[in-house]
Amino acid sequence: MSNKYEMIIYWSTEDDCFVVEVPELPGCMADGNTYQEAVSNAEVVIQEWIDTARDASRQIPEPKGKLMYA
Repeated sequence: MSNKYEMIIYWSTEDDCFVVEVPELPGCMADGNTYQEAVSNAEVVIQEWIDTARDASRQIPEPKGKLMYA
């Protein structure tokens, strides 16, 4: 599976796992015990987010690439 959405990946001490946030898809997050597992899980969740939006006739944002944060 391949996507072009930006993923922010970080270690969560509180959750004791890697967390992935996909800022362009509201509410889209995943986690995993390893970096690779977290990214793999995020790819699945991204596709599920897109499928759910499509089924509900909601707009699917186009990937913008690198986002700027203040």
